[in-house]
Amino acid sequence: MSYLTTPTDLFRAATGAGPLGIGVPGFAHPLLAPTEWAELLRCSGDGHGTGSPVHWTVLNVSNGPGARPDPHCVPAASRLQGTGTRLIGHLDMGNGARPFGELVSDAHRYLEWYRVDGFWLDRCPTDRTQLSATRRITATLRALLDGAHLVLGHGTHPCPGYAECADQLVTFAGPWTDYRWSQVAEWTADHPPERFCHLVHGVPRTHLDEALRIARWQGAGTVYFTDHRDRGGDAWESLPGYWDEFVSRIGTGVSE
Repeated sequence: MSYLTTPTDLFRAATGAGPLGIGVPGFAHPLLAPTEWAELLRCSGDGHGTGSPVHWTVLNVSNGPGARPDPHCVPAASRLQGTGTRLIGHLDMGNGARPFGELVSDAHRYLEWYRVDGFWLDRCPTDRTQLSATRRITATLRALLDGAHLVLGHGTHPCPGYAECADQLVTFAGPWTDYRWSQVAEWTADHPPERFCHLVHGVPRTHLDEALRIARWQGAGTVYFTDHRDRGGDAWESLPGYWDEFVSRIGTGVSE
């Protein structure tokens, strides 16, 4: 079973965790995945984001905003935002290798063409040497968009300083076989669950409740679980086979 690194932290995370929500790391293009985008609309609450289990959805047109406005993504983005659901644009940091100017240029395109509500910084670095560069780009993104929701897609625990850069950190992204035995860094207990997100693929239906309990025990506030396995980065592109059950479990909670 997954656990925190100290019994005190385990107790704090398990008893202090609030309701979980769903973070969608990016469905396939709306033309290829109309069912997925329709389900997002169905689950997106009352038009103000209230009551929706979906905390945010990543828009990734072509490993970024693309070269020009996409005629299918523009209306799909508009319809989703009309429900009050937060839409965030995919920016690939390349583990710190992408030039600052390229990232800012992509951000401008997302804002101009799709009116995004924030950004997902994929392949975000984790080490202390890249922290100042990450602070620079996140500060710039907030200057471009007041109230921008920023999610750092580390996929593992970064050094603690990254928690100052964004609204949420993805501290786990990987297979169920690793997640069920994973540990969480002690420093995360100093922050509320809404600061952390876990993305797990290859979760069998029979272990869905267990996965949700692990997320709560480890102090995550946003999750995405799928039974699809990763084959070159496509695990998130379609709905999990248990989508309705997943959404229902998020809404009702799972007993600890």
